[in-house]
Amino acid sequence: MSTSSQTLQDEASVDEFFNVVATETLALFEYLEFEFLYEFDVFAPSKRGRTREHQPPELFRGFLHCYYSDIYGIRPVTRELQNTLVWLSCGFDSPPSRDTVDRFLTDLEHVIDEVFDWLVEQAAGRGLLDATYRIDSTDVRAMPSDPDASKCYDSTADEYYYGYGCTIVSTGQKIPIAAEFTESKQASEETAMRVTRDALAVATPIWMVGDSAYDTLDWHDHLLAAGVVPVAPYNPRNTDDPKDIEYRVEDRIEEHADDVQLKQSILDETYDRRSQVERTNDAVKDCGLGRTHARGRVHARAQVYLALCLRLVVAIANYERGDNPGSTIITL
Repeated sequence: MSTSSQTLQDEASVDEFFNVVATETLALFEYLEFEFLYEFDVFAPSKRGRTREHQPPELFRGFLHCYYSDIYGIRPVTRELQNTLVWLSCGFDSPPSRDTVDRFLTDLEHVIDEVFDWLVEQAAGRGLLDATYRIDSTDVRAMPSDPDASKCYDSTADEYYYGYGCTIVSTGQKIPIAAEFTESKQASEETAMRVTRDALAVATPIWMVGDSAYDTLDWHDHLLAAGVVPVAPYNPRNTDDPKDIEYRVEDRIEEHADDVQLKQSILDETYDRRSQVERTNDAVKDCGLGRTHARGRVHARAQVYLALCLRLVVAIANYERGDNPGSTIITL
């Protein structure tokens, strides 16, 4: 088959070409339209009158395709988008230049969290959320040459590494619904509260589960005030006078709600579902969150959110195709 678009157009129409060649890339974008990107001012034409040779939707599809294929970085992405089948599948009329790819990513960095929020809404509208939210932080490895990366310690592997962190709230079948990029894996209480509020803005669950790092009064009281039951193990090291309880919520309910009771067996059963957030973290890492291939905090943050976006796109595509939304691959 010829690699030129002209030859392809001579042999058959693009529509016929797509009917013959079924690719994961086409399946990835079959059920989502990305024209909403035009609503962002950052993608408006230049004030000097220069129009865009390539448009935001096709470039966003191009980056998602590359991340799905484990291709990162401006040069590798540009090189991949020179492939005729790839740029046609992503909606391009012609392959983009390196400058075009670089400029789009720079613009996208300003609104990538809002793009993520839009995709969360698409997942919620399809019923992919459930009544249990889970919150956790994970590491994001970076290149040692990254000047903004923090030196961190991984106690599990007993090793130091350079990187960042990401606090994620997930639900359903490995669906991230709120996230924040952080300087290191250990997130602050302020970050936990901010991500929790973002998650509750999507929908109100029945339960929210976290490990003992979330054993704080503000986190528990905020959730209880919202009608959500927080489930995090009580950490006796947080006080000089430890209580005889397993979960902080036991004390909060006893103190503030005389007519509410929770059996510890129910709390235990709910907390046992916390491991789902670790599977979500692994799923998002499969989509590119695990290791950044960019230098600097701004570029690393964009890559993390692109990975989160890809995870949502894959889940939605699998759901619409009648496959498992929890899978990180699309089966043709």
